[in-house]
Amino acid sequence: MNDNALVQNLQAHYGTAARRAAAGQAVTDDCCCEPAATAEGTGCSPAADAGCGPVVEDASTVFGSGLYEPSELAELPAEAVAGSIGCANPVALASLVEGEVVLDLGSGGGIDVLLSARRVGPSGKAYGVDMTPEMLELAHANQAKAGITNAEFLEGRIEAVPLPDASVDVVVSNCVINLSADKAGVFTEAHRVLRSGGRIAVADVVADAEPDEALRADPHAWAGCIAGAVTRAQYSAGLTEAGFVDVEITDSHPVRDGYWSALVRARKP
Repeated sequence: MNDNALVQNLQAHYGTAARRAAAGQAVTDDCCCEPAATAEGTGCSPAADAGCGPVVEDASTVFGSGLYEPSELAELPAEAVAGSIGCANPVALASLVEGEVVLDLGSGGGIDVLLSARRVGPSGKAYGVDMTPEMLELAHANQAKAGITNAEFLEGRIEAVPLPDASVDVVVSNCVINLSADKAGVFTEAHRVLRSGGRIAVADVVADAEPDEALRADPHAWAGCIAGAVTRAQYSAGLTEAGFVDVEITDSHPVRDGYWSALVRARKP
């Protein structure tokens, strides 16, 4: 699948997810699920040709707002909670402190940006970057409802972040880097925007073995965070080649046979 086709597929998939969340419908991610052909464009139906293995657990237990503490979710608009389709809680992983500047790669409906903004306080700031217009619209609406002023959502690709060099202290991301066909570009951009001594705290899907060519060509499997997954060794090597040190990858929970939610930490020297 070429880059343009992949981007269009992902924007359509996650645009539908944003519309569901804006309507107050919970969204769970599943690579064997695609938008149904309904007038509203908000349904989901099995994709028989998705080429996915069996789901290890119900999707709601491995993707989404169930991975956050209830006390955190109580601070946020219902639409932000409904739109959560990540695979862990990278904000907790990041150990944010007051005054830090945070960037969320692939910020979606804004849940991790809004939580980050609260943790860094008024002297800090949280940015979110996303390429899907519907997700950005949802994120802006959620920010307004939450009354959070130290957050900003930017339209852009995670392979070309619209921020200056050395402008953030922490990069987070929640089950998004696997969606990129250019992970080296993502890691290079994360390294570029981080200040010296900055860190990344990422939740992502990793694979026990590299997906085969048939799965790599399946648009449903890409949108469901499976086809673009790489092995732990490949992930670690990519971060190291981009200039990161102290790379740590820890499995969190299975999301599908042979695929895991992983917690990734690394530091820019």
